[in-house]
Amino acid sequence: MSIMELDTTYVAGTYKRFPVEIVSGKGSRVVDANGKEYIDMGSGIGVTAFGIADDAWQAAVTEQIGKVQHMSNLYYTEPCARLAKLLCEKTGMKKVFFANSGAEANEGAIKVARKYAAEKHGPDHYTIITLHNSFHGRTLTTLAATGQDHFHKLFQPLTPGFVSTPANDFEALKTLALETKAAGILIECIQGEGGVLPLTTDFVKAVAEFAAQQDIVLMVDEVQTGNGRTGMLYAYQHFGIRPDVVSTAKGLGGGLPIGAVLMGEKVQSVLGYGDHGSTYGGNPVCCAGALSVIERLDDAFLSRVRRLSGYVFASLHGAPGIESVTGLGLMVGIKTRAPAADIVKECISRGVLCLTAKDKVRLLPALNIPMEDLTYAIDTIKAVSAELAER
Repeated sequence: MSIMELDTTYVAGTYKRFPVEIVSGKGSRVVDANGKEYIDMGSGIGVTAFGIADDAWQAAVTEQIGKVQHMSNLYYTEPCARLAKLLCEKTGMKKVFFANSGAEANEGAIKVARKYAAEKHGPDHYTIITLHNSFHGRTLTTLAATGQDHFHKLFQPLTPGFVSTPANDFEALKTLALETKAAGILIECIQGEGGVLPLTTDFVKAVAEFAAQQDIVLMVDEVQTGNGRTGMLYAYQHFGIRPDVVSTAKGLGGGLPIGAVLMGEKVQSVLGYGDHGSTYGGNPVCCAGALSVIERLDDAFLSRVRRLSGYVFASLHGAPGIESVTGLGLMVGIKTRAPAADIVKECISRGVLCLTAKDKVRLLPALNIPMEDLTYAIDTIKAVSAELAER
């Protein structure tokens, strides 16, 4: 059997894969089993922050593999401690809990909010407020937090205690939070899976002020938006707020599975001995990879991300066949006149790998993508969008 046949026969059919088998790559270019080269504008859905087979990342990971690949959390390891310190120094947060994925990071954030509220305000304060069109993960609890009904239908009953409200409607959120005795509010500053839709600055600031006034734990989901993706280390920094909890994953590990719950001053001591845990959380190899990513996300690097973003938005805005462009940094949603799936399919044939989000083409290129690769990819997307719009 071919690899595609083996996959179809033995792997659960949960993914609608493109008919492309990737076998190697370097930077923002990948190669399929037939030797065809592609420019990768998805980076594993925002994971490979420095591209494929990045030299610094490889060196950090392989060095750690040669020392110790895993230890129980009953013992200390250097990469875990150093990564926690670096994340706290760069954000002003106080404590970090390491998990294995974005969904697990969001589960951890929710546990922090509920334990804090139960201890401070009583056991009837447990509701978590989220936003319509949000996406927070695929566990039963993070599905319950996700504000999209179609994700809920096949998996009832979901974890209780979650309600959602329209994005950018502060009065509706305020009313719901007070009615339900909310323990926490969980938002994405840019709704990625919901269509790459940024929240408004006024809304985000109003929510942050309200949460502080009411002593409600404010959680920001930075699973997709974090680790330099938007041109700042974390997207909330564009909005001038300081959350109580930040969850992150994806680009943090540069290709290895790691999630993190960053806890601010108010909640830094909420989790005590035995309250939470993870066998693989803080794995030294994953943390070594994450260190190599976070250490390089300095002001000069993030400034370049913002410059590349400016080029992308300016190039796509108003181009033939393109109706609108949304997002921030190198997290881009493109509403095209032709169906997004058709645009992506044609781009693949021309050597450019893109993603979709709802009815949009979605771009999440490596943060260090070379300008020549970015230019070729954007020109290809523009050409395909114009051509298919005329059919």
